Amino acid sequence: MKQFIFLFVLCFSVVSFAQVTSAQYEKYPVFKECANADVIAVESCFKNTLQQFIFENFKVSEKVFAENYKGNVNVLFEVTKEGKFKVLYVDGIYDELKEEARRVFESLPEVEPATYNGTPAYVQFTLPIAIPLVAPGESIIQTAEISKKNEREALVNEYDALENLPYNNEEYKSNVNIPLSHHNYSLFDPALNRVGLNNHTAQKPYVYSDVNKYYDFEAANKEILKNKTSWFGRKLWNEHLVTIKGKDYWLTLDAGVDLQAGKDFDADIDTYNNTRLVYTQGGIGKQIGFFGVIYESQGRFADYFNKYAESIRPDGGNPAIIPGRGIAKKFRSDSYDYPLATGHISYTPSKYFNIQLGHGKTFLGDGYRSLFTSDNASPYPFFKINTTFWKLKYTNTWMSLRDVRPEVTEDGSFRTKYMANHYLSYNITKRLNIGLFESVLWQNDNNRGFDVNYLNPIIFYRAIEFSTGSRGGNALIGISAKYKVNDRINAYGQFIIDEFSTSDVFGGKGSYKNKTGYQLGLKYYDAFGLKNLYLQTEYNRVRPYTYSHNTVVLNYGHNNQSMAHTLGANFSEFITIARYQKGRIYGDAKFIIAKRGFEFNTPEDSSFYGGDIYGNEDDRISDDGNDLAQGNTTNFFHAEVQAGYVINPATNLKIYGSLIFRDFDPKVDTETVFKNQTTWVNFGIRTDLFNWYYDF
Repeated sequence: MKQFIFLFVLCFSVVSFAQVTSAQYEKYPVFKECANADVIAVESCFKNTLQQFIFENFKVSEKVFAENYKGNVNVLFEVTKEGKFKVLYVDGIYDELKEEARRVFESLPEVEPATYNGTPAYVQFTLPIAIPLVAPGESIIQTAEISKKNEREALVNEYDALENLPYNNEEYKSNVNIPLSHHNYSLFDPALNRVGLNNHTAQKPYVYSDVNKYYDFEAANKEILKNKTSWFGRKLWNEHLVTIKGKDYWLTLDAGVDLQAGKDFDADIDTYNNTRLVYTQGGIGKQIGFFGVIYESQGRFADYFNKYAESIRPDGGNPAIIPGRGIAKKFRSDSYDYPLATGHISYTPSKYFNIQLGHGKTFLGDGYRSLFTSDNASPYPFFKINTTFWKLKYTNTWMSLRDVRPEVTEDGSFRTKYMANHYLSYNITKRLNIGLFESVLWQNDNNRGFDVNYLNPIIFYRAIEFSTGSRGGNALIGISAKYKVNDRINAYGQFIIDEFSTSDVFGGKGSYKNKTGYQLGLKYYDAFGLKNLYLQTEYNRVRPYTYSHNTVVLNYGHNNQSMAHTLGANFSEFITIARYQKGRIYGDAKFIIAKRGFEFNTPEDSSFYGGDIYGNEDDRISDDGNDLAQGNTTNFFHAEVQAGYVINPATNLKIYGSLIFRDFDPKVDTETVFKNQTTWVNFGIRTDLFNWYYDF
């Protein structure tokens, strides 16, 4: 009731000191300083004495001064029948001001109480205390009105008052994602994998501020800065094109390219890529970051690349899907036009949480490949939550994917499906990390859309799958591990299970339900004592039918591409990689030997052998006796060497030359799988913001 009276009085009070009639009385309370005042002067003497006491004793905190606050602290108080001051309610935006108001009123001396019919009575008042303090006699309301008037008049200088501060590489301390690039990530990978660190390296892309704790981006870039003083020289060799920084925000804006010119000598094809891009990144306050890129691209590639792009073309007449990029339109008579936009918003409400909403890619694992989720497919919409505390990092990601096959297209619209995955990373010791993975895909059947069952971040997906119908979803589980032998050698691995029939997985009969895969890898930093030499070797093996499903929409794919390993399933693969950078000069070498099993897809044999994740399990060759690389067994060799020069480390602008040699040797030549050999030489200049994969 008292709070109601207080709010009522505040709404209708038009003077600086208001009386709340709580009892009838004939005489105001009397301070001892007012004992000799005339009866008609007692009221003004009481008010002036009270205001003078507050003006002399009220202490405004340093925080309020520092934030230049202007406003009122409103106090509802009572003078009791005993003449004591009793605070009933204090209203103010700072706790420090409210506590100070109570302290000052508690220190007021007792007064002669108000009287009614000659007997003591209590009375209530409301007093607004102006901040900054106002001396007695000055009108609080008038002062506030003048202050507000002056503030409004000062707004004419609002534009000129905007601060343009020097940009100091704010991105390195921000919560913006570091663009996924295998070579760039290899530069700071050694710093993240030292024995004794309590970080987590499987969930990618990384956030700049997480990596900057262990690897000094600014110091690394300063080592290779060129001594340029002109605006053009600095922007070309050292800096972002446009930088804007104010008190609580920053932004960079850059133009970029991915220009390639080359030749496929075996197919006699002149290749090229012409990408123009604009990208921006920035931060608002300390908690919000953003990143966005717009690409406009046309290109023609080596023969094997073009044929694969056309083999995964979508329904609707477009000729191809550029692997890792997106749907392409026809350009000229022999090229593709494939525009794309990616980006994300990153919000970090506390040191424990990072929340992201974007259109892009994610990657789970410590290897070059991932059997869980990789950046192999086209970008997709995602929502991600990273939770980090103690020895744990828990990543929940929800994605919207597309099935673009003609079999599921309806009214010109591609089929939507959804994926949710969880990855829990746990540092068991200072050397050993394990990760637990689970994922589920479901489609928009029965118009259920995004099923809220899968929003629960800790639920066991298999249980949900059975509760929503045995074919309502496709669940996978996996486990990963990493062991730091020392600061220079790391071992890592993954194991994926796409079928939960224990007897079939471990029964040894070659059941088609034995849908498993594993990865083993080793990294060697500063190899053989040569600083910045990075060596990696990796073995991947995925059994037939893994990632596929008898309801084809529920396979582990997006835009006719695998969401995990580039080669799909039914293969074994051995990879060796070497990377080196000294100053701005860098070089990469990669060699892959694989044995793959394809479908024949001929009138004589249309069975599904388990290599194409878009195959139907109901068309499988047999229930048992399935073996690795069955079907049209193909020996695959891929060698790729690249050398280049970093033009601008701030924007990852590089000039390079590359050589790819590829040998593809199937057991039987068919229309889609046939023996071919490729020697592809390429030269280019590119802003390195994503991984190009040519090794399939």
